Amino acid sequence: MKRKNRVLVVLITLILFLLIYNRSLVYYGLVQARGQLTIIFNTEPVENILGDPAGPDSLKQKIRIIQEAKLFAIKELGLKGEKNYTTFYDQRGKELMWVVTACEPYQLKSYTWDFPVLGSFTYKGFFIPEMADKEAEGLRREGYDASIRNAGGWSTLGILKDPILSGMLDREEGQLAELIIHELTHGTIFIRDDVTFNENLATFIGTEGAELFLAVKYGEHSTELKEYILVVEDREKFSAYVLTGASLLDSLYKTFNPEWPSAIKEKLKSEWFLEFTSRLDTVKFNNPGLYDDYFDSLELDNNFFMSFLRYRGGQKNFKEQLNEKYNGDLAAYIRFLVREYE
Repeated sequence: MKRKNRVLVVLITLILFLLIYNRSLVYYGLVQARGQLTIIFNTEPVENILGDPAGPDSLKQKIRIIQEAKLFAIKELGLKGEKNYTTFYDQRGKELMWVVTACEPYQLKSYTWDFPVLGSFTYKGFFIPEMADKEAEGLRREGYDASIRNAGGWSTLGILKDPILSGMLDREEGQLAELIIHELTHGTIFIRDDVTFNENLATFIGTEGAELFLAVKYGEHSTELKEYILVVEDREKFSAYVLTGASLLDSLYKTFNPEWPSAIKEKLKSEWFLEFTSRLDTVKFNNPGLYDDYFDSLELDNNFFMSFLRYRGGQKNFKEQLNEKYNGDLAAYIRFLVREYE
């Protein structure tokens, strides 16, 4: 009995030691859990909104699009997430999450955060903006490029029931369906410690799935599908421009001499960024003015390029695998991925 008590004391001491040693991570986890649960506990069933005669028709229409896209993704593509998007959270025009990313200043190499169970990530989300600011400032003091962006949506990977966020509804139908299918992909296929694979895959399936959704709903020659495809084509052109830029920037950094002072490196880096942004007019978009002001309010740094590599750098590989091995059958491709990575 005494031996069992000693073992229990040792275990409790060990747990307390780990909690104290990782107190910052524990505090972060508690704050994140509180933020997520605050949203969950303040949602409203979508049936209430759809059944409210006084509710705005525009809101109801967007909710119905989400329901249709979700049903299509589950029944036709084989994604999981039946319990998601059955509730609605009104952001009241406020942002909900701030995401910090960081990168080496003269190398396209992301900073990573490690989390128990979930693994390592190249971004870190916060429900409190001051915490995001503090994290970014700390990383900048350590010499990293650090950026903060807002998240338009996220997945809890099936842990909680993800609600519809009012901020999602500003998107057009194709982009809204794409977002829903993207997030459902995260809840279906998730590879630990491989954010780039996860995000590239969700981006790919989101886009391909949205095209299929619109084709089934409106027809393969419909105006709705054609307009969405034009938007996707422009986005792909812009992504190609940025990804090419990332390769050129990486080549520039490889010419830097470690002995050079930071002032010289920063000068060359700034000059390259200026040239990169000034040459965007060489890209021929379907909508010529779509990206005219894109860089005007953007504080360009390495994180910008890493974001495109993280979300869009592997699209070509997925497309080739889909067409060559599965003859363009997205549902069959998803079944393969689920078996491969489950």
